[in-house]
Amino acid sequence: MTEANTTLPKKKEKSNLKKIFVLDTNILLHSATSLMAFKDNDVVLPIQVIEELDRFKKETNERGRNAREVARILDNLRAKGSLMKGVPTEAGGNIQVLTEFENHLPHHMNMDITDNQILACAKFLQIKNQKKMQVVFVSKDINARIKGDALQLLAEDFESEKINFDEFYQGWKEVYVSPDVYADFASNGTVQFLDPSLFHNEYVILKMKNASEELLGRYDKPTSTILGLSNQGENPWGISAMNQQQEFALDALLDDRIQLVTLVGKAGTGKTLLALAAGLKKAVDDLRYKRMLVSRPIMPLGRDIGYLPGSKEEKLSHWMQPIFDNLSFITDNYITESTPSEYVEFLMKNDKIAMEAITYIRGRSLANQWLIVDEAQNLTPHEVKTIISRAGTNTKVILTGDPYQIDNPYLDPSSNGLTYVVERFKGQSIFAHTNFVKSERSQLAALAVELL
Repeated sequence: MTEANTTLPKKKEKSNLKKIFVLDTNILLHSATSLMAFKDNDVVLPIQVIEELDRFKKETNERGRNAREVARILDNLRAKGSLMKGVPTEAGGNIQVLTEFENHLPHHMNMDITDNQILACAKFLQIKNQKKMQVVFVSKDINARIKGDALQLLAEDFESEKINFDEFYQGWKEVYVSPDVYADFASNGTVQFLDPSLFHNEYVILKMKNASEELLGRYDKPTSTILGLSNQGENPWGISAMNQQQEFALDALLDDRIQLVTLVGKAGTGKTLLALAAGLKKAVDDLRYKRMLVSRPIMPLGRDIGYLPGSKEEKLSHWMQPIFDNLSFITDNYITESTPSEYVEFLMKNDKIAMEAITYIRGRSLANQWLIVDEAQNLTPHEVKTIISRAGTNTKVILTGDPYQIDNPYLDPSSNGLTYVVERFKGQSIFAHTNFVKSERSQLAALAVELL
């Protein structure tokens, strides 16, 4: 992790004191590089953290990999000095593993709970270093932070990869123009328009004051030009856009110059359906890609799909059922020669569609693929980076998800991998994003999203 994208936990009060950051285990499981992200401050790991990491190191998922990476980092530091006394870092800080500390917690707190033992370490250091150093307890566990605050500790989340979700990039904007500009764009499909606030490939809804007419375009920042949508009106495999945001999404999905597309929206807005329909057109009809590869994080099932019965394919069929439902809907409206399930099975047997768990993508090089990662809001920024970095020559990556429906207990709308990618990639020439605002599944589904 570079210093440029590292933001330490926000301060609640100004202080010139050097800081001691006591890290909870979940910080290291979330990001192995977090260990070195505190610049010239001291980092303390209670021995209980090392013991917890030892329990996670055999897992095959991201947590297991992070646990092993932290162990390697600490082992390298151990070769340079005593971790018990503290080993200096290149940034001027110090990393220490604390094995003994007095318990200053209230007697009614159960010390058999590891979180409480870590909090006891932080409280011990706070009392020991009064007026010398400021102690900060860092955890991604909300309840642990609440307990830390109740113990009068400065308790914070690790925010190196957080964004300001209140200012989340929408990918499109309403722009009011003069009647002359509007008429020029309507007749020519392009118009010069200088607006420093617009990002490259940001979609625009052109409007005139006191008029109901609207036109859709995409901003080309290098030339300060609004361009008409090159794929407006397209209906891949019979799926047509039902609102402006869906028009934007289809334009980005069908544009071969765009290599990364993010689609964000609540249930029923059409994110996955559009991604699948466009993928079928590009991979099956146009043969632009070798196949369409669909993947989802396996969050609610524990560590991986191993807990489900059957072969890998049988396990995936359970978890990928929402994908099959969308494929059946698409093929039912487009294919007449066979039933939807038969045709989907035919495409899978011929390797035009493949399903894969996120767990098995790491380490692969995916060339000539239309790669859809559904429910990407359940991935950490590092996991999303790992997936996107798997993209080989002529691979297009589509991330879909809803930041308000996160199953990962250590992520939120500001810290998940999906929103992080949007914030980091906005303005890039090979990237486009759309935030959906309207559910098109049904009136009932739309009301459920709004009211419940």
